[in-house]
Amino acid sequence: MDDLDMQGEELEKTLQDLDKVNRWLGGNEITLEGVKKLLKSCCYKRPIRIIDVGCGNGSILKEVADFGRKTGEKFELLGVDANTNAMSIAEKNLSAYPEVSFRGMDVFSEEFKALEADIILCTLTLHHFTNGQIRELMKIFTQKAELGIVINDLKRSRSAYYLFQAFCAAFGIREVNRKDGLTSILRSFKKEELEEFGKELNVSRQEINLKWAFRYQWILYN
Repeated sequence: MDDLDMQGEELEKTLQDLDKVNRWLGGNEITLEGVKKLLKSCCYKRPIRIIDVGCGNGSILKEVADFGRKTGEKFELLGVDANTNAMSIAEKNLSAYPEVSFRGMDVFSEEFKALEADIILCTLTLHHFTNGQIRELMKIFTQKAELGIVINDLKRSRSAYYLFQAFCAAFGIREVNRKDGLTSILRSFKKEELEEFGKELNVSRQEINLKWAFRYQWILYN
């Protein structure tokens, strides 16, 4: 999703397709599982502040909010995305969730750096940046997130590339999403690359877990 000018029905259908693929392949649960791990290391009397970077239509934050409502956890949830058109869709989708808000912004901006967070989430977004940007962004994340960060992203694999094409054909995924998914796989990561990024970060510990459907769950604990 590199086209920040996409809007209206085209954008909404594209986000719905991406959400469908992520849900069917279990991707949202990987992020939520990471949140649960970080929550075990804390005890806050105030609501826990969670920022979802590259939030799209808000599907990840909906699952986190549902988890909080089920368990009694108090959250202040903020979705940020460089595509301000997506924020209107996300706000409509989560209008029944007052604990969730959305803001369109650049994650390298002073506006983002001024935000406060306990946990930062980044699902299928990191691979859209260059290596230099990733290094800068991860430093920003680790400086901001009091508890830690959950990165959920793709494992680069020839098998993933061809299996995704078959998946799209079988389930009628739109062409724009098929191309976007294949590009994302080509831009994605080997474990050694994530480990190299992690060496530069000042955190207490990290874990990189290989998950179903060619995903990495990278959790950084502050």
